[in-house]
Amino acid sequence: MLVGVVKRGKYGERLIDTIKTKTDFRVVSVEVPQVLPGFIEDPEEFVKELNLDPRIFQTDLLILYTFHPDLTPEIVRLAGAAGVKAAIIPGGIGRAGSIGELEKIADEFGIHIEVDEICCTLEECGVPVIDEFARKLGKPELEVETKGGRISKVKVLRGSPCGATWHAAAGVTGKTVDEAASMTGLFCQQYPCRAVRGTPGGIHTSGDLHKDAMERALGKLTNLKLPLQSQPIKIEQGKKGRKA
Repeated sequence: MLVGVVKRGKYGERLIDTIKTKTDFRVVSVEVPQVLPGFIEDPEEFVKELNLDPRIFQTDLLILYTFHPDLTPEIVRLAGAAGVKAAIIPGGIGRAGSIGELEKIADEFGIHIEVDEICCTLEECGVPVIDEFARKLGKPELEVETKGGRISKVKVLRGSPCGATWHAAAGVTGKTVDEAASMTGLFCQQYPCRAVRGTPGGIHTSGDLHKDAMERALGKLTNLKLPLQSQPIKIEQGKKGRKA
């Protein structure tokens, strides 16, 4: 699968590294300016002037770190018109554009759109290209071995796109079984993840997801509920955007 990444400043770099080192996917990327106008009056003309590498619109899946409600829908529209099958937009709906606008794009071009606050909530959803990506990168899933009451080995079955899961797996190896879950969440939060901090959701949800992954790997029953702002919004052709 060919994955396209639209970078903005430092955002998107870690995803590209993770794709290259942890998967067999191919990846191409383009970059938009780090400093953008607060309001883009003519997004179509603005994108034309960016002169983006056309290979980005020849991908199976496009992931956009544009973080701009005017720019993002225009790039998704171009992707849909070019035949890209699905788009993932991190950063939440506030920086992705309106649900109504994205619904129109999905209906017109048949492109599946998923808006995530953080990418480690991503799971399989029945859309083939999303599922292929999410089998390797998304909501963390671990397999562990224990010896003498300690974690002796951690295998990452599915890791966060930023790479935090592999960092947490290395850090928790050797810890006691009793402390493993909380330490997995802590190591995730200590990783230089760029999710929002200091508010509900964001890095705190990422930590909870990693803690939950370790608890499940140890055979514990869990009932993690994501905060509202961290729940993915999936927009499919002919269907209203909805929380997963």
